Amino acid sequence: MASKVYPDAEAALSGLLFDGMTIVSGGFGLCGIPDVLIEAIKHSGVKDLTVISNNAGIDGVGLGTLLETRQIKKMISSYVGENATFAKQYLSGELEIEFNPQGTLAERIRAGGAGIPAFFTATGYGTLIAEGKETREFSGRHYVMETGLFADLAVVHAYKADTEGNLVFRKTARNFNPMMATAAKTTVVQVEHLVEPGEIDPDHIHTPGIFVKRIVKLKAPVKRVEQRTVRKKEIA
Repeated sequence: MASKVYPDAEAALSGLLFDGMTIVSGGFGLCGIPDVLIEAIKHSGVKDLTVISNNAGIDGVGLGTLLETRQIKKMISSYVGENATFAKQYLSGELEIEFNPQGTLAERIRAGGAGIPAFFTATGYGTLIAEGKETREFSGRHYVMETGLFADLAVVHAYKADTEGNLVFRKTARNFNPMMATAAKTTVVQVEHLVEPGEIDPDHIHTPGIFVKRIVKLKAPVKRVEQRTVRKKEIA
């Protein structure tokens, strides 16, 4: 059986990228974003991408770099407030956006990974979110039909993995990465710690290796802070 471990991000993405593809990208804010894989996507020059992600990082970081190079054609997201490039391109008509309530986005991704084509949610009924979508009434309450999301490629960040692709996520990075790892034809993961099979307690595995096709071990993970807030120094 061929090894799932690749020497670098470029090698791990080799043969997977093409113009017009759909990519689901993990992370929440700047926590758990697959930054090294995103950088490799940028350098590949692939374009006209549809990217599914909770947000688009910040200017110059994460998916923000793909916006700066205009490689993203459409974003399916729930939050864009920290990225000026994102807002500028959207308002100028350069970037197409499909906004989702955050819980709806999470469930659409989970549903796609579980093979569920659509589901009904009360969130968004009677708003712009529901325009053009099927609605139904259940037990006296109105619901909107949302479709599952499934991509050509998932790029995710994990705290730990074994060489079989069993993944462990840590804290905030667990918000979107686990479900995204299931919602694509091919999942590539960048990991902080890579161990041998059997070294992870089975009860601690968040995503089983059957979903993971390729792994990259990070050499020097960078932990960025999206908004640094400190107290003013008290003067005695």
